[in-house]
Amino acid sequence: MQAKKIAFILAPYDGGMNTGRPASQPRTPFGERLHAAREARGLSQAQVAEQLRMSQNAYACWERKPVALRPDQIEQLAKILNVPVDTLFNGNGGMDRKGGPVGKARRAFEEVSRLPRKRQQRIVGVVEDMLAAQRMAVAQ
Repeated sequence: MQAKKIAFILAPYDGGMNTGRPASQPRTPFGERLHAAREARGLSQAQVAEQLRMSQNAYACWERKPVALRPDQIEQLAKILNVPVDTLFNGNGGMDRKGGPVGKARRAFEEVSRLPRKRQQRIVGVVEDMLAAQRMAVAQ
């Protein structure tokens, strides 16, 4: 009997699936805006929760259930997500630009956002280095 060669695929399988388990309940309108702002920043629930000094599960409730937040929590959340407070309560506030063609850089970064987190971080690191070099070249 001859041994068979088994080949492993180095790329991780994600099959285009969302991370985490499916939600048992829909998000509130506030939760939808909060989720969209967090995703736009490329942050996980755990990362936001860490900056808020709370558990990931507690933060997840903010995205899923009706919650009453203190004014200081709202301000801190808006700062972390880099959005105006109004955006969290009244809609996207210009987060998603509609109309006109999508730029090449934006399309590239949308593609990057679909990669695994470690690969995203490596690409963003390279881009940040190139931007820093560009800023230095302009400053001279």
